[in-house]
Amino acid sequence: MKKLIFALALSFLLLGQLLTSAPAQAQCVMCKSQVEAARAEKDDYDVAGLNKGIVYMMIVPYILMGAVGYFWYRRTHPKRTTVA
Repeated sequence: MKKLIFALALSFLLLGQLLTSAPAQAQCVMCKSQVEAARAEKDDYDVAGLNKGIVYMMIVPYILMGAVGYFWYRRTHPKRTTVA
């Protein structure tokens, strides 16, 4: 029962964060300086692709760490067998 309440509370918190958060500004200092320099040369420089690329590169390590953690947990916690 406690696990269910915890899972529901965590789900509501994460859902609320996703619905109320502002769009991410994912540019690092070096990328930002490069974009500003490119904007000075061109007026129509689009940074949407750069932001998406940075977010993509940020997500991949989290997915890999999650997969490693999942398999580590499955290996260290054996399945319980039920006797019928």
